[in-house]
Amino acid sequence: MYLAADRKRKVKAENSAQDRLLEALYGHWFGRLLLKPFVSPACSRLGGWVLDSQASKWLIRPFIRNHSIDMSEYVPKKYTSYNDFFKREMKRGTRKIEQGGHIWVSPCDSRVTVIKITDKSIFSVKQTRYTVESLLKNRRLAEGFADGYLWIFRLCVEDYHHYIYVDDGYVSRNIHIPGIFHTVNPAAGDRLPIYKENTREYALLRSSNFGPVIQMEVGAMLVGKIENTPGKKVVRRGEEKGCFAFGGSTVILMTQAGKACPDEDILRNSELGIETKVKLGERVGRRHIPAK
Repeated sequence: MYLAADRKRKVKAENSAQDRLLEALYGHWFGRLLLKPFVSPACSRLGGWVLDSQASKWLIRPFIRNHSIDMSEYVPKKYTSYNDFFKREMKRGTRKIEQGGHIWVSPCDSRVTVIKITDKSIFSVKQTRYTVESLLKNRRLAEGFADGYLWIFRLCVEDYHHYIYVDDGYVSRNIHIPGIFHTVNPAAGDRLPIYKENTREYALLRSSNFGPVIQMEVGAMLVGKIENTPGKKVVRRGEEKGCFAFGGSTVILMTQAGKACPDEDILRNSELGIETKVKLGERVGRRHIPAK
């Protein structure tokens, strides 16, 4: 169970069937033993194959019904598999991309938490400790984000699983870090170092308004691929970066000191251990204005 707030400051405890199952499995040694083979790359590939098959289509209607998904928001299509449905595209204009060089936006539909990067760049996220260096596997790059912010955007299975570039700029190639697929559900954080276990990809965006920005995608259990669009060099705010296959997943942004400031409600909620629900393209912060 975790707490999530909307932008109107209404806080709600959320505990889905997926959350309850994972809490039960991770809360007992035998449950963790049962999960071990399922978080291997081989099993993830098998799960991806099943969800790419035509036979998986029978999962679509119950999922829509159980999660009250408004299909009028999506491009009409006859889906060939569950994963085809999971990667469904929204109609143009369904999400508003906030404009203005001073506005910092969310890359996806999600629940966001922000963390101030300490001098030692050590973080605790859902009772999991790790360093920026171990997340990036690049000490020099990690040092450039000391005293900045780490922005964690956690997607649930019912969320739209496409994500965008958050500003105009020049983008590097995607750096792939292989790992064991493991759930990003909060229940896992009590037992395992989540982000050291997951496969992930990141790019360095030299943004027009916020300086260098790390944008990372983290795969979750049964996510066989992080599907980023290759070959981009110049990108625009709101342009799609990629999408996830099946599963709850996470997008992480990293901003340098003095570049982007979180909106007050998001910062306050994060300090209280509460996630904030946000939509793709929605304002979540602003450009830092130095004091005169």
